[in-house]
Amino acid sequence: MSFDTPVRRRALLSGGAAVAAVPLLSACGATSRAAGTEPTGPPRRGGRLRVGVTGGGASDTLDPHIPATNPDIARVRNLYEPLLYRDHEYKLEMLVAESLTSSDDATRWTARLREGVRFSDGRPVTPADVIATFRRIMDPDDPKSGAASLTMLDEVVATGDSTVEFRLTEPSSVFDDYLAQYSLGIVPEDFSLDHPVGTGPFRLRSFTPGLQSVFVGNEHYWRPGQPHLDELVLLNFGEDDARLNALLSSQVDAIDQVPMALVEVLRSDERLRVLSSETGTWLPFTMRVDRPPFDDVRVRQALRLVVDREQMINQVLSGQGRPGNDLYAPFDPAYAADLPQRRRNLREARRLLREAGRQNLDVELVTAPIQAGAVEAAQVFQQQARAAGITVRLRRLDTTTFFGENYLSWDFAQSFWYTRNYLPQVASGALPDAPYNETHWDDAEFQDLVGRARRTLDADERTALLHEAQRIEYDRGGNIIWGFVNQVDAYQVYVGGFVPDRTGLPLSGYSFREIWIG
Repeated sequence: MSFDTPVRRRALLSGGAAVAAVPLLSACGATSRAAGTEPTGPPRRGGRLRVGVTGGGASDTLDPHIPATNPDIARVRNLYEPLLYRDHEYKLEMLVAESLTSSDDATRWTARLREGVRFSDGRPVTPADVIATFRRIMDPDDPKSGAASLTMLDEVVATGDSTVEFRLTEPSSVFDDYLAQYSLGIVPEDFSLDHPVGTGPFRLRSFTPGLQSVFVGNEHYWRPGQPHLDELVLLNFGEDDARLNALLSSQVDAIDQVPMALVEVLRSDERLRVLSSETGTWLPFTMRVDRPPFDDVRVRQALRLVVDREQMINQVLSGQGRPGNDLYAPFDPAYAADLPQRRRNLREARRLLREAGRQNLDVELVTAPIQAGAVEAAQVFQQQARAAGITVRLRRLDTTTFFGENYLSWDFAQSFWYTRNYLPQVASGALPDAPYNETHWDDAEFQDLVGRARRTLDADERTALLHEAQRIEYDRGGNIIWGFVNQVDAYQVYVGGFVPDRTGLPLSGYSFREIWIG
């Protein structure tokens, strides 16, 4: 898997309950206390941050390499660190490594470890720890989340007291992008889940699966002056209304995943602040290209043309997003922004369906509350398709069933992905051997272009190849990508340090090392 673990994570997330939460919000508004003070000046040290995080359950884990639920991801982001990761602007940032350089043919990548980085038990990070970390991730008998994107990795060897070399079976021009995953945290050679040790800004105090996790500042953390907090508490919430009311009653200081319909309600409360981040997160409709009627490209094109993308943004996301163009990875420098924006065209959709002999198209769309807005998007799509004479029957499942044994078998369904660049996303979901090829996309011309792009070192040549690959997906792919979703969270006015984050992860990418209490 790439940056997130779609099957396990999404199978356990709870769905939105925006409509049900409205009365509770209104009732709690009557008991609001006096507004706090917005913090000013430099960050203050000390204090405890209590965060309400969506989802989680009995299967919650402290394993750095298989984060599943949102609470898992939040724990991983604060206990462990990979060699490099994406910053708030979605640019590569060195963490445990101070540099990562490629050989001329991109078959060998050398990471130089940052001087002074220590684990939370005080031991320095060594090349042996990095080697053991990737041996654990790539274990053929128990591969971890990040293994799917590292299929080209042959071995990791120490080349000095502070350097390791990643030796690949084929050139990889963007191997640094593949390494920039939160699920690739560096751990000591003798790592044990009974005593989890990492290089992150916090260390574990207590962990109760499905309920809460408590952390304290890591005194050995390599960034001077961070974390600002003395203590971090992550509280699991399975329902939107409970999480929202915990914020309104000041039982927590921040929450993730605010239902879009309630953004303005929260903004009107002087005690709170709403954090809206532009991301590359997308909620596609997925069509299996190997199953009728979606094996006919004209049907896929017609369904793309019935979507009113602006209406989707306004009605499903309450304006918290922007229209998509049936392509992913909008922050990738190679994103094909020059392709014409696809717009609703019912006349052309009807013509394509007649040509395909499907003028009375009747399809089942499988939906579930896999992410806030998913079920609502299915309902709006059903209405939009009706105008073209298409009958869309909704089959609503709970999230666990949706991602159960039939996942990847649905003919017409939905999905959810965080921000990724193009090639890592392709590795996760757009190749025949990709672990989450939800559309069963298998296009020889596309695969050839992607393979050549992965091996091409010249950025301009690689971009040209990726533009061709994206045009193929734009013309005949199996995803309807109607928009990119803003990540919307909320916090008490007295909390400082939260900033917009493009990764798609909530609450500034769960980067709580930067947060402070005013």
